[in-house]
Amino acid sequence: MDTKALWERYEDWLYYHEGLDLYVDVSRMRFDDALLEILKPKFDKAFQDMEALEGGAIANPDENRMVGHYWLRDPDRAPANLRKEIVETLNEIEAFAQKVHSGTIHPPEASRFTDILSIGIGGSALGPEFVAEALAPDFPPMNIHFIDNTDPAGIDRVLKRLQDRLKSTLIIITSKSGGTPETRNGMLEVKHVYEQQGLHFPSHAVAITVPGSKMDELERMEGWLAEFPMFDWVGGRTSEMSAVGLLSASLLGIDIRSLLAGAKEMDAATRVPQIRRNPAALLTLAWYCAGNGKGEKDMVMLPYKDSLLLFSRYLQQLVMESLGKEKDLDGNTVHQGIAVYGNKGSTDQHAYVQQLREGVPNFFATFIEVLEDRSGPSIEVEPDATSGDFLSGFIQGTRQALYENHRDSITVTIPQVNPRIVGALIALYERAVGFYASLVNINAYHQPGVEAGKKAAASVLDLQRQILTVLKNADQPLDLATLAEKAAAADKLETVYKIVRHLAANQRGVTLQGDRAKPSSLLVMGH
Repeated sequence: MDTKALWERYEDWLYYHEGLDLYVDVSRMRFDDALLEILKPKFDKAFQDMEALEGGAIANPDENRMVGHYWLRDPDRAPANLRKEIVETLNEIEAFAQKVHSGTIHPPEASRFTDILSIGIGGSALGPEFVAEALAPDFPPMNIHFIDNTDPAGIDRVLKRLQDRLKSTLIIITSKSGGTPETRNGMLEVKHVYEQQGLHFPSHAVAITVPGSKMDELERMEGWLAEFPMFDWVGGRTSEMSAVGLLSASLLGIDIRSLLAGAKEMDAATRVPQIRRNPAALLTLAWYCAGNGKGEKDMVMLPYKDSLLLFSRYLQQLVMESLGKEKDLDGNTVHQGIAVYGNKGSTDQHAYVQQLREGVPNFFATFIEVLEDRSGPSIEVEPDATSGDFLSGFIQGTRQALYENHRDSITVTIPQVNPRIVGALIALYERAVGFYASLVNINAYHQPGVEAGKKAAASVLDLQRQILTVLKNADQPLDLATLAEKAAAADKLETVYKIVRHLAANQRGVTLQGDRAKPSSLLVMGH
């Protein structure tokens, strides 16, 4: 396509939101008007499906739950029985943060809280991490740290960094059920360190959980500092606008009202039932076109701003957990999904853009362009060129170079990185995921694969306990086959081997003797 035709296509397909000063450009995606006509009935249904969801329809039949993250930023749209709780929770978050900042709420061992330690997993970590990285001021009223895994070395690293500041650290523990292993483990590890140092853990702990959960019971029993509700109609990957994300953001000095306002404004824009006038529908159209509605190409996120580094990681969960499904709504095996990865520009110029330009054409790119370079003036690093001009040049040049080599891209342009715009970006992609799920007839709001992984992990730990019992009662070393048989796991020899290897590596009362290259020859001893 010649430059004149490309310019006309750009103007024809460019979306602009005046209130947010936000652009969505899908002109470098190779689809034609014929595809638009084919997909129009599917989009009409997607618009209707989304309207039904916002009206309170049951979206997750597996759990008989509504899906209402959009109500968090517009309580007037929520069912009448939920509005008061949404508004009150927001007010309580702001009041709590103000009291922490002023020192009215403080730990028994210090005059004020200096740090936040956020313990959560998945959506209870990725949203708060992204927003903290993107929006926290240079000198926040508190510093934030995250434990988002059950990795002992990772936990130790965070706690060692805090060291003497543990006595002035506010601990936020986020778990819908209170039984999520990674979050529970992190809480127990931190609690142990507090007790070792003679610190009163409950005076530092804040729960974000569903009323009536195991964590709610523990919080009440131990008398923690505070508790904020999670709503069962908000999924983890869409929970940033709930207490899950807003509490830590407010404590960091981020304007959470602006975050919510930006999301609300984008929600209004993405309710327009016309593809060309709906930015989320345009993203959905581009995703569908790129992967033939089957996720045949990966989504490479290229945000050209350091503060948006974690956006691709945040979107990995939002997109892949929502769209990665084996079955469609009719029970057919479809293996849907879109893989997401990314880093940041222009770091990517020196990382994997070489492959994007000339390697396997199994992707489409999304550039996130930020118009404002910095809050103040810039020096010229070359005649008539600033550092920001170079960044702008790199994004335009990479987009052009990819297109010339038949690699498609979307460009989302925002005026600056601020709470209102970040809220809008989150809402934009939440809605696009919902539309895409409707187009390909899957449920975006459940995650059976995640639950399957949890059950498999639990069975491994059950087997470990059986193995330890067998070894404690054994009066001589056992070979792997005998050990597996005595543990009622003769058909799980590899799992038995990996369990005892891990136990031995951590001096957990197990010793291995024999040729490590031939596991079946090993003798296992308990002590």
